[in-house]
Amino acid sequence: MTNSTNNLSLLKLLQLSSPTLPVGAFAYSQGLESAIENGYITDRETLATWLKDSLTLSLKTVDLPLFSRLYNCWIKDDEQGVVEWNKILFAQRETSELRAEDHQLGLALSRLLDDLDIVEAKVLRKQDKLCFLTLFTLASVKWNIEIEQAGNGFIWSWLDNQIAAAIKLVPLGQTDGQRVLSDLLPLIPEIVEQGLAVKDDEIGASLPMMAILSSQHETQYSRLFRS
Repeated sequence: MTNSTNNLSLLKLLQLSSPTLPVGAFAYSQGLESAIENGYITDRETLATWLKDSLTLSLKTVDLPLFSRLYNCWIKDDEQGVVEWNKILFAQRETSELRAEDHQLGLALSRLLDDLDIVEAKVLRKQDKLCFLTLFTLASVKWNIEIEQAGNGFIWSWLDNQIAAAIKLVPLGQTDGQRVLSDLLPLIPEIVEQGLAVKDDEIGASLPMMAILSSQHETQYSRLFRS
């Protein structure tokens, strides 16, 4: 690739990973709000521990391996493979809240990509169990974003959204939020590299406490984030 092509791919990745991407990710906390309500996260240190566990015990062994499969299916124009891996990814979401979130974000991104003339996104909108990652990998392939760069962008976007939620909920100051981000950023490249290399029979993980807290959040009396 030429420098101008590389730069355009980087800019497209920034667009795809931006908090301003109109998919509604800001409306969800993925169990974080319930964890704070129950007193498990009270400050910068406990937030960092929570996020590090999610990165190393879930995203590395579920999201990133399936990111790799979906990305490669899009490269090969293997639409059936996309559908099958999307089903497997959706099945990994342990609560109705997490499944609803993934489908709503995926549907929103499919609408956006359809509007941006990525024709494959229109077909995916017919799926009733759609994952955000399926559309993220589609955009990455269509915009010539290299897989490791795309994986780093996806993880950064997830982490940034979680920290933004914690700033509102703990409450946590903006500076402490940036400290957590700075502490965890160096972990991301290695997590992405390892996650993309996970073998088929090694895919899968469970965070029981997160699943319990997500279920509790569905009936939490007062909440800022969607259930």
